[in-house]
Amino acid sequence: MTSCFFIPSVNMMGAGCLKEAVTHTKGLGHKSGLIVCGPVLKKMGVVDAVAALFADSGIATYVFSGVQPNPTIANVEAGVALLKQHDCDFVIALGGGSPIDCAKGIALVATNGGSIADYEGVDQSAKPQLPLVAINTTAGTASEMTRFCIITDESRHIKMAIVDKNTTPVLSVNDPELMLAKPPALTAATGMDALTHAIEAYVSTAATPITDAVAIKAIELISRHLRAAVRDGKNIHAREQMAYAQFMAGMAFNNASLGYVHAMAHQLGGFYDLPHGVCNAILLPHVERFNAAVCPKRLKDVAAAMGVDVVHMSAGEGAEAALVAIRQLSQDVGIPAGLRELDVKEDDLPTLAKNAMMDACGLTNPKQPLFEEVVGIYQAAM
Repeated sequence: MTSCFFIPSVNMMGAGCLKEAVTHTKGLGHKSGLIVCGPVLKKMGVVDAVAALFADSGIATYVFSGVQPNPTIANVEAGVALLKQHDCDFVIALGGGSPIDCAKGIALVATNGGSIADYEGVDQSAKPQLPLVAINTTAGTASEMTRFCIITDESRHIKMAIVDKNTTPVLSVNDPELMLAKPPALTAATGMDALTHAIEAYVSTAATPITDAVAIKAIELISRHLRAAVRDGKNIHAREQMAYAQFMAGMAFNNASLGYVHAMAHQLGGFYDLPHGVCNAILLPHVERFNAAVCPKRLKDVAAAMGVDVVHMSAGEGAEAALVAIRQLSQDVGIPAGLRELDVKEDDLPTLAKNAMMDACGLTNPKQPLFEEVVGIYQAAM
């Protein structure tokens, strides 16, 4: 079996690395960048502070701060228009998964033309995107270093999965100092998103020894440090360890892909505009219970990485222990117990299931479900 490993060519980590990243960007010869972000970071003054760092290095910046929590085709189109208006030669993503995914869409359309909807699926673009510097401010999505781009199609009420090597940033930045102000609920949701990435990559049919190694380490770090990051957002050590964890989880799923947790969560986000990490956290134990029939040994490894003593357990017992550990971590960080708390409607489950079965993320799930089984998983998660 052959495999191909994707990752940005340069990745900067650790407290204070943002300044180094700006210096590195100047060395690439860029003159004018479009900062893509959400309105909250703009109001907080974070965007202005980052823009000032680039200005000090002689790089002009313009700001598109209209990114929604689940970025849309319209968001991408508005960003492309602003980029062309100012003739920017690169894009700066600033924020969590939503701004970074939107920035990827803008950068891809800027060079390939058409609509971002044209690139739904796997490797549909013909040209590399405009250079993208991705500055991450949450420890969860790993969008700053992946080839995944998730954009909501407003007309179809679905999230499009764009998996394309040409959306890989040229530089990823994980400075935990930018993560200190994140509230507990967001910290919890993004942390559980990272856990889902690692677990889905570990049980994926496309897993390799490389993705296995980083996935297991990510699970270990998240289990050790997510509770502390949620409890005390100013804990720089916990924030830094979570930054490393989500990055390694990104390395894993960027190359081993994902599974039906994400395939199903995407539909909830697109249909109801719900937070992605929360949907993943709720669905994770239910999808992995379904998967346990074919990969109990893998899930036993997950339990061990989460701190469970599995030495004397069978594979099946270890898999069950993993589900218990996942639920306990979700509960400890305040994740809702079920989809009903998010106002998901039973009547919508068949539509959600039908769309989930068309999501590219489901292709590498260890067990392919029938339509009725996907509906059943949604029902169990209610």
